Amino acid sequence: MHYTKVIEGVFLSRPNRFIAEVEINGAVERVHVKNTGRCRELLVPGCRCSLSDSGNPERKTRYDLIAVQKGELLINMDSQVVNTLVEEYLKKGTLFSKDALIRREVTYGKSRFDFYIEDGARKIFLEVKGVTLENSGVAAFPDAPTERGVKHLKELCAALKEGFESYVFFVIQMKGVRVFTPNDVTHPAFGETLRFAAGQGVKIIAMDCQVTPDSLWIDAPVEIKL
Repeated sequence: MHYTKVIEGVFLSRPNRFIAEVEINGAVERVHVKNTGRCRELLVPGCRCSLSDSGNPERKTRYDLIAVQKGELLINMDSQVVNTLVEEYLKKGTLFSKDALIRREVTYGKSRFDFYIEDGARKIFLEVKGVTLENSGVAAFPDAPTERGVKHLKELCAALKEGFESYVFFVIQMKGVRVFTPNDVTHPAFGETLRFAAGQGVKIIAMDCQVTPDSLWIDAPVEIKL
């Protein structure tokens, strides 16, 4: 996917989850952060960042912060775009047939999964997680405790028992990582539940992305270490 009207800036501070202060062409602007996670290792004062201009000068925050430069890595941190990326990827016939029925935001049990897919006789639930945390070539999820993520994994296991296929798709929003792993330090329960889910038959996928200041697309599989 492509963003329009992308410009560069310098990140200064993050007063709250939704707002960042960024220097753009010598002026300080308040911009919208399209990721409510902590992102402390990304949003470091002085880092270069990419911003999408909404084109609406009447909006309270005219710009959206979509990517940051972390050393040699350009990392997209737009959590709102990840499901769109996966939908584009699925429609290419990469995991299922091109004729598969793909529906978004479908409720099962007490969870709402990102995708429900019917491919012939196959009935599939697929949950998507965006990954922005990286350390020395290792991508990890989550960057903060996620009880919601644990609940999703348990519901995917329950769906298996009812005859559905279950997938969790980790979209690593950068290029250049060697491996993906659950972040047991930050949330041990998520890692434990992910390993349990894999043992039950939930299929785990991790893919990296090609990232430019104004585009993002799913690219290649990444080794998974549970």
